[in-house]
Amino acid sequence: MSSAPKKIRVIGGGLAGPEAALTAASLGCEVELYEMRRDDPAHPGKPVLTPAHQTTEFGELVCSNSLKSESPNTAPWLLKQEMRRSGSRLIALADATAVPAGHALAVDRVEFSRLIAEAIAAEPRIRVIREEVKALATEDDTLTIVASGPLTSDALSGEIARLTGAEHLAFYDSISPIVDAETIDMNRVYFAARWDKGTADYINCPMTREEYEVFLHALTTAEEAESKEWEKAEYFEGCLPIEILARRGPDTLRFGPMKPVGLRDPRTGKTPWAVVQLRKENLRADSYNLVGFQNHLKFGEQAKVLRLIPGLENAKFLRYGQIHRNTYICSPKLLDDRLRLREHPGIFFAGQISGVEGYTESIASGLLAGLYAAAVAHGDEPVAAPRQTALGSLVNYITQADPKHFQPANITFDLLVPLEEEMRKKVRDKKERHRIVCERALAAFDMWWAGSQADRSTSGNFFGVGV
Repeated sequence: MSSAPKKIRVIGGGLAGPEAALTAASLGCEVELYEMRRDDPAHPGKPVLTPAHQTTEFGELVCSNSLKSESPNTAPWLLKQEMRRSGSRLIALADATAVPAGHALAVDRVEFSRLIAEAIAAEPRIRVIREEVKALATEDDTLTIVASGPLTSDALSGEIARLTGAEHLAFYDSISPIVDAETIDMNRVYFAARWDKGTADYINCPMTREEYEVFLHALTTAEEAESKEWEKAEYFEGCLPIEILARRGPDTLRFGPMKPVGLRDPRTGKTPWAVVQLRKENLRADSYNLVGFQNHLKFGEQAKVLRLIPGLENAKFLRYGQIHRNTYICSPKLLDDRLRLREHPGIFFAGQISGVEGYTESIASGLLAGLYAAAVAHGDEPVAAPRQTALGSLVNYITQADPKHFQPANITFDLLVPLEEEMRKKVRDKKERHRIVCERALAAFDMWWAGSQADRSTSGNFFGVGV
């Protein structure tokens, strides 16, 4: 085992980057963490930002503040459970800054970023460098984790394209509006959680059929914002703007983000025709985001359309919906199952640029990249997370999917190893099948993780055992 581990350079201060940096540093590696968002000395008070970010803080949550379901035996729950068992720093900080959100893990985004910054500042092995990275080092004494996110700069995107010889793919992601809680008419709304899961932490704005039809007409005829430097928007199917969903048919929203199932109005005892849900942004509960209401309308149009929602007639919007580019590499062509470039194994990828989609998935890939890079830095060959686990299944998808039809993915049961045919015939109940898959995944994880805790000085294997 090498007595002087290689230095690790992490590019990106979003979610995957800090997780990778903190993980590698905890394993004895010296880490340089680069972030291009910074204060501009030439223009005091005007920081250098991206088109989507509003701060220079680490771990800024640009879209929703939700890290998805905490309901046992769901795929998002399983992924977070594996990450908790592996000591994920950002998941621990998410737990510490959680706000009530029914069966989901949602965070106070300001407090979440603050605690990430504190964790990084408290780690003596991490040096933060606030500058844009335009070239990727390939020298022997440095390993690189590219976690530059969906808004990777043009210069770095060009460098990645040059190095890999592959074109980037791009889709467009949208940001949901946030409303000032004091401007919500609480006489017209009620608290409840969809499907009666978790606590009733969501504000629900019920619509009659007539109100829904008026809203739908206004939404589908509203003027969209200009696309500026891009001409063709290739949206991620799992995060479509509401105006595009609405144009697919009059009931698309009612079976999507405005689904009223399980949201009976306690004042009338009836289920509304459609419902808009609002989720807390922070523990103070002074702001709420409109769940699933990402859009690409002009701000003035948004104000008019969204104030047609019952309870939001006089709403003050703290942030309007926006659109931003999401750049990612064609991972099935480029990465191995340790998230390394096949042609340049000293360079790892993590976060949304690697082809995962979602906050938790980005943190998960950062965790793995940090673990794998640390193993290589110490002169060892890491063993990939088992295919049966959620972590392993996520990486399996982004490295083994059909390159011709590759799109970023969230963790779902479709990515996990299915039960054997005999077991599927024996177990008919879907929830029970999911429980068995999760139980199997956690057992495989525990076996793999136990290997990482072995004495590294004698095991000859820095991280992991074959499963």
